[in-house]
Amino acid sequence: MFLGQFYHNIDEKGRLTVPARFREQLNAEQCILMKGFDQNLILITASIFDILSQKLSVMSLTDRESRLLKRLIFSTANPVELDRAGRILVPQFLRAAVGLESEAVVVGVGDYIEIWSADEWSKQTEQINDAQLNADRFSALDLATR
Repeated sequence: MFLGQFYHNIDEKGRLTVPARFREQLNAEQCILMKGFDQNLILITASIFDILSQKLSVMSLTDRESRLLKRLIFSTANPVELDRAGRILVPQFLRAAVGLESEAVVVGVGDYIEIWSADEWSKQTEQINDAQLNADRFSALDLATR
């Protein structure tokens, strides 16, 4: 499980260091980097991407929302590999799509990793830290532990 948040720089070639804790969990598995559903990127293992792909493959081609979702996922998906220094190359089109420049925040979200620009992550943390809004927003979810 991917947990925590880490600030890392993106070098002039567009390489981003994946936190050591996350690298250990990736176990040299091929990864897929794609645009997320917010102003972020998502890094997932190839096996999780395969599960996602299977679910997308049974969606109707005649449904407009299904087609848009498939375009979002597949047109931005890019296989990436960790180099010896534990970095991935973030393609320019993905960096531009989410405003990643010199600093990124790498966030564990359970089964996957999100990559945010520092500015966009700051906006997210404002929402995350609003206790009253969270109580209202999440009250309908069943988060019982027993």
